[in-house]
Amino acid sequence: MASEAGKTFQRFAVFGESSSSGTEMSNKNFSKLCKDCGIMDGKIVTSTDVDIVFSKVKAKNARTITFQQFQEAMKELGQKRFKDKKPDEALENIYKLMEGKDPATTGVTKATTVGGVSRLTDTSKYTGTHKERFDESGKGKGIAGREEMTDKSGYVSGYKGAGTYDKKSSK
Repeated sequence: MASEAGKTFQRFAVFGESSSSGTEMSNKNFSKLCKDCGIMDGKIVTSTDVDIVFSKVKAKNARTITFQQFQEAMKELGQKRFKDKKPDEALENIYKLMEGKDPATTGVTKATTVGGVSRLTDTSKYTGTHKERFDESGKGKGIAGREEMTDKSGYVSGYKGAGTYDKKSSK
């Protein structure tokens, strides 16, 4: 049962932490694990209890806990959550709650294209100056599409016969 808890610990330890190796867990992820797995119920075990237990098991100057410290924290939370059971049974029940759980991403904002959004972002329907900002495939041209690029060839702007001087003077 502890190996399943180890896998759950690792999944929650790396959640939202791009640099985490999954061996240590922050207080934020510990609280998320307790909430998502149903250990924190809001009545018997509250977020304050979870924070206190985390502070109790971590090293004095550390910000994270290891898996061994995590197991100690689960023992304490198990005794609080399941008061009528023996400590070993309580820990077993905590591990059952954790079994196969992943960090939930409910309430996370997702990009949507509803109704008018796809119509408004269709570059083939653009007119006027905005039409000049995109090529045929709909990809933006960047600065070339936003600014009128000047011809820096040395000829006066608007001169139509650029590059014809040599042809005239050689005759």
